Amino acid sequence: MQLRHTGRVTAAALATIAAALSLTACQSGDGTSQAGPSATRAPSSSASGTPAPATASPRPADGTRSASPGPASPAAASPASASPASDTSGGSAKACTAKALEATAYQAADRPSGTGVGAAIVEFTNVSASACVLQGHPTVAGAGNGSPQHSAPLKVTRTGAAPAVRVGPGGKAWVKLTFVQVQGEADGYCVSGATPTVYPTLVVGLPGAGAHQVAMPDGQFAECDNKVTMTAVTAAKPS
Repeated sequence: MQLRHTGRVTAAALATIAAALSLTACQSGDGTSQAGPSATRAPSSSASGTPAPATASPRPADGTRSASPGPASPAAASPASASPASDTSGGSAKACTAKALEATAYQAADRPSGTGVGAAIVEFTNVSASACVLQGHPTVAGAGNGSPQHSAPLKVTRTGAAPAVRVGPGGKAWVKLTFVQVQGEADGYCVSGATPTVYPTLVVGLPGAGAHQVAMPDGQFAECDNKVTMTAVTAAKPS
């Protein structure tokens, strides 16, 4: 999380969420899973080092990302041509696999007022040599710095239509997550009366395209009520 709030979480609250997150592990399609620490509870007193965004696989997906390919055109997928932008035509491209995508996250500019993250953008880059298609509203779970082996699913409210998005080699697609915002100073508070929660990472599950673990560049995800409003995958970069 980029704001001053990441430094306000109490040490006691960090221990609380670590004990709570013990859900069933998500395994990659090749039968492997990654181990990692649990998520943190309530606004933290110190931010951990920013973890490198990792790509993990959901129950049916494959796992390891492939190396970034040379640029290619959307029609011929020629390695010598420029990388295309994403579009909503879908075309004859196959669905993206987990290893074809690299995911990163950052704070959204258009977000609710308050002292938490408010809203975040998750960006997916096609790092394969072929165009592929993404479609649908992702799932979201809060997690620690390791794999999604220990995670806490958030209740997702879906918004907007979900057209197929064709992503060429080097192309990008996005989703936007809007949280129930943390308010106030110091430890912060939730309007509902719940205790704010801080997660070092989120696990974003794309329909048919894997579970992808993302972290903020220099902060954590603070939210209230374990709820998130989620757009479908889009070819237009959200604000």
